[in-house]
Amino acid sequence: MQDASWQDFSERVTYDDGLHASCVALPDGLGELQRAAMRDRNLSVLGTLAVFNERRSEAADEESPLGQDMQRLDSKLNVLMAMLDQLLQRDTQLPPRVHVSFNALGALLPVSLWPVGQEHALLRLHFDGCLALPLELTAHRMEERDADHVFVSFEIADEATCDAIERLVFRHHRRKVAERRSTPS
Repeated sequence: MQDASWQDFSERVTYDDGLHASCVALPDGLGELQRAAMRDRNLSVLGTLAVFNERRSEAADEESPLGQDMQRLDSKLNVLMAMLDQLLQRDTQLPPRVHVSFNALGALLPVSLWPVGQEHALLRLHFDGCLALPLELTAHRMEERDADHVFVSFEIADEATCDAIERLVFRHHRRKVAERRSTPS
């Protein structure tokens, strides 16, 4: 079962980057209400990340008054969101940035991130542009991949969250490929 989980994970595209990440032991008896609230928060975070990462298609007629108004509104909203994110971060202590790879099935994490002696934990991932609102995923330790990394599988019960994570992963991967292609060798 563990090898099959790793195989399924490794055959999919992953979000592979440095993120502020932490893991904490899961409290005993995480109830349905708590799981539903976490699901709603996660969907909200994933929706926010989708909006932040969405690149508006450049209209052919940007010189029109409507196009210019849209650009001004877009700029103002970006400034407001940045200000709100900074305000929310003021009292938030971010965990260190570490390299993680994840998709909707699981994650490959540094061993040092996982709580010692725990089989289940809550993984918190903080994304740039939305640092104060982490994506929180319950995870089960599956296996050590090498001396420095552990593979964990996510315990996501709903399809909407899985789909939103897959879209996030795909958009990130596509952006990284585009950046690589645009950078001269």
